[in-house]
Amino acid sequence: MGALKRMMAVALLAWAPAAASMSAPIPAFESLRESYRASDVLVLGRNGMPLQRVRSDFQGRRGDWLSLDEVSPALLKAVIQSEDRRFYTHHGVDARAVAAAAWATLMGSGQRGASTLTMQLAGLIENSHRRPAHGRGPLQKLDQAIYAQALERRWSKEQILEAYLNLVPFRGELVGVDALSRVLFQKHASGLDARESAIAAVMLRGPNVSADLLARRACGLLGRTRQDADCFDMKLFVEARLRNRSSPRFDRNELAPHFARWAVEQASPEPGEALRTSIDGALQREVLRIMNRRLHELTASHVRDAAVVVLDNASGEVLAYVGSSGQWSEAAWVDHAKARRQAGSTLKPFLYQQAIEQQRLTAVSLLDDGPLNLPTGNGLYIPRNYDERFSGWVSVRTALASSLNIPAVRALTMVTPDDFRRRLVQLGLPLEHNGDYYGYSLALGSADVSLLTLANAYRALANQGRYSPVRLSVGGETQARQVMDGGASWIVGDILSDAQARARTFGLDSPLTTPFWTAVKTGTSKDMRDNWTMGWSSRYTVGVWAGNSSGESMRDVSGVTGAGPIWHDVMVYLHGRAGSRQPPMPGRVRAGRVDFEGGIEPARLDYFVGDTLLAHVRPAESPQDGLYEAQRIISPADGTVVALDPDIPPRNQRVVFRASGAAPRPGDLAGWRIDGGKTVQEQEMLWLPRPGRHRVELLGKRGEVLDSVTLTVRGAVWAAKAAQDDYLACVATTSSC
Repeated sequence: MGALKRMMAVALLAWAPAAASMSAPIPAFESLRESYRASDVLVLGRNGMPLQRVRSDFQGRRGDWLSLDEVSPALLKAVIQSEDRRFYTHHGVDARAVAAAAWATLMGSGQRGASTLTMQLAGLIENSHRRPAHGRGPLQKLDQAIYAQALERRWSKEQILEAYLNLVPFRGELVGVDALSRVLFQKHASGLDARESAIAAVMLRGPNVSADLLARRACGLLGRTRQDADCFDMKLFVEARLRNRSSPRFDRNELAPHFARWAVEQASPEPGEALRTSIDGALQREVLRIMNRRLHELTASHVRDAAVVVLDNASGEVLAYVGSSGQWSEAAWVDHAKARRQAGSTLKPFLYQQAIEQQRLTAVSLLDDGPLNLPTGNGLYIPRNYDERFSGWVSVRTALASSLNIPAVRALTMVTPDDFRRRLVQLGLPLEHNGDYYGYSLALGSADVSLLTLANAYRALANQGRYSPVRLSVGGETQARQVMDGGASWIVGDILSDAQARARTFGLDSPLTTPFWTAVKTGTSKDMRDNWTMGWSSRYTVGVWAGNSSGESMRDVSGVTGAGPIWHDVMVYLHGRAGSRQPPMPGRVRAGRVDFEGGIEPARLDYFVGDTLLAHVRPAESPQDGLYEAQRIISPADGTVVALDPDIPPRNQRVVFRASGAAPRPGDLAGWRIDGGKTVQEQEMLWLPRPGRHRVELLGKRGEVLDSVTLTVRGAVWAAKAAQDDYLACVATTSSC
């Protein structure tokens, strides 16, 4: 007993100076509650609808502040029973618990805690009272007790218990009852039952002890509260709950995970703040529903993922943003709205707009949809149409609306890849190389772009050439700059809204057809890896990508059957109550009726910029002239070097001469001439090569030179001699050598 008396004497001597030196102020309960911050940023839609929580503080995982009315009575009872049974009768310090703890220490029966909930709360709200790593000394404990008594005089018991439950660490990084219940038990705190409440309560004594010890302590607590039946399989139950410690919050809003992270990165709000964005929550929910339904229909076509962006044309506000298909996706956290993929034919509208703007083409200009080969630094570039067929002469309106490839490449030869690339960069597309890097394939979308940047570039077309960045928040001034000519942009929109012009490829009844005015373009990248459908109405621009996260090819899917139905359904929802009308024709656009010679296309009313208006169109080469188009040499390319193989007899080594162009009428065959020799009247011929440098000419029916190339034949000395002998022998018997 002498030791106990000495301890009490020390406590009495220390009490007065400790009380006098206590300078930490007691905060008001309301002030503490208002200063509390969750570890997440709550991202809201434009009308205040919660969209998503984004973790921004990784020091602890804190949920919302909950009042006692929002907490299960079973948990309140369990916490008080486990931590402070005389909570409602003491005034901050439990004298009986202190005496019992002192006696236990004196008798050597082990340490026994005497801290009340109020004393523990003191360590949670005042740094000077936090438990040091080496434990508290007698004076520190005394100071904590004095602070707890002062706290009891300022706050009610309910306020103390509420603050404690919201600030106390439970397990690992879980702080507060809201985080504990939503993560570990995957339910609201108001729904915790007796068994779950017992587990939560005993965590306070040892937050990171083993599952076995937690189970035994919880069972002991249930026994003291006369609920032994809830101990059945307690260890298995605890282990299952602990596996949730890194799980997402229960009942979380998951409407816009990719957009929310992007918005938080841009705005950098403080943890616990609410961030209002431009997203229309109802529209976002509907876009998710549409996308999931359409993807389910495409399962057999090996399509698992999609992304959708909806922009307001006038302001650039992002109204809906779905970065992946979530449950359908193999990489749900990859933001496919920002991922770069080959654009396919979706770049063609910008190419034709630039050509019309430069007055190199009009909507009625004829382009040759026939075989084409272009020499490049890497050899010949030979574009093909999607259906592997040729249409002959087609107007720009038909070529763009029906998405024909070869006419687009011919248009790029007029604009040049460098100029086209510069225009795309001005529209915000992330092309990191120069025009020579992409070459003529840029007309067919060989560049990698993101859905977001592509949709915003289409918004510039909708705004008649005015470009501005997208906006993630509501309000503010939109700073737009004129990047494209307004008249040419309007004409491109008119072409993309022309169902008759696209009928050649897509038919009249397709997902691209809407009951109101829209302009739309599809695209499919190489090997069917990416589907795009991009388009706009009078108010909105909608972009859709469909494909696979892994980059795997789809099966028998094009932009009109993959991304197209999603685009159609979103547009119909957007204009369910208000239609869409074509924007008024700009003043510098002129309308005129045009007819086509030979009935190449039906006569129609079309539109022109500047002084390009014309009334009659005919092809450069009329059918009456014998050829439907000017022919060129496809093979061999200019500058070809032919090496004779010494292991193959020279007479068995031939060079194919092939010309492009539609098949001429009988009697109008083109001719070939080598080194000014005799003319061979064949559309395609096999030539017996001989060493040296040669000039090959393609002749018209009147002997005019349509095209010419040079080639060089090389080989070993004996092979060259043998080839020369074979050639002389051939000349003696035929004229086609």
